[in-house]
Amino acid sequence: MRGILGVVVLVWLLIGVFAAYQRDYFAGGETNCATAGSIALTVVVGPLNYAGVNPKVTDCSIPQPSQ
Repeated sequence: MRGILGVVVLVWLLIGVFAAYQRDYFAGGETNCATAGSIALTVVVGPLNYAGVNPKVTDCSIPQPSQ
């Protein structure tokens, strides 16, 4: 049973990677927290991207180191 679940999760994530590729998220350009977040959400959402889900991260902040 765990083997089947593992295959389903792998296929789910691969579909998400393909959706991110189709949206040109891996092309060069701006590299920041919002872009990385949008890529991660697109991959995790997987096949739902083709059902109209279009996750975007527009504002994120990275914690600053203490002084």
